[in-house]
Amino acid sequence: MTIWAILPAAGVGLRMGSNTPKQYLPLNGKTVIEQTLSRLIAVSPIKQIIAVLHAQDETWSTLDLHANSKLLCVEGGEDRYQSVLNGLLSLHSRVESSDWVLVHDAVRPCVRVKDIEHLIAELRSHPTGGLLGAPVDNTLKRVNSADEILETVDRSAIWNAFTPQMFRYGLLLDALMQIDDVNRVTDEASAIEQLGHAPKFVLGSKDNIKITHANDLIMAQKILEAQTAEL
Repeated sequence: MTIWAILPAAGVGLRMGSNTPKQYLPLNGKTVIEQTLSRLIAVSPIKQIIAVLHAQDETWSTLDLHANSKLLCVEGGEDRYQSVLNGLLSLHSRVESSDWVLVHDAVRPCVRVKDIEHLIAELRSHPTGGLLGAPVDNTLKRVNSADEILETVDRSAIWNAFTPQMFRYGLLLDALMQIDDVNRVTDEASAIEQLGHAPKFVLGSKDNIKITHANDLIMAQKILEAQTAEL
């Protein structure tokens, strides 16, 4: 079972309200991306990790990461799917169509190694692939343009989607090659779904949060501290 990992990290983090891209913000003694990569590096079945960076990235080379033989970096695109596609294309001459590709957000530093290992084990024989996630807890409301409630949505079959998301190389490449500016997607599973496939959800820990806003960084600090205390 050959597994390659792609870490899209070309975003500039506009919603954080910071001049520093959120993947390079400090988090418990390291940067966010260093915390994230430490989790992926600890997963032994992953053969190589491709970090996909912004063309004007000046921070990556200053980190104590570029000497790690498990890491390579390539230039990203304007959208997430373009960055992941660039990562896939950089592997083209070295992979088999049936190899697995695991895609993980650079700004999900709290993902648990055991959850990634569980995802790999659950998808080993799955024909399509899948992703970590968890059922939603809160009551869901559908609203109109004035933020007035139209209805309460049945949440019994609704899950939050996390990363990593893992699919066969050939299938994911085919799915992302068909995406364009009109037909956009927000994650890899959406692209796979558009080909008519049904990715599998694998239950993951709900502390696998994505850092999007300033408060998320504070929450991530507390989560990492709690995870360290568990160990």
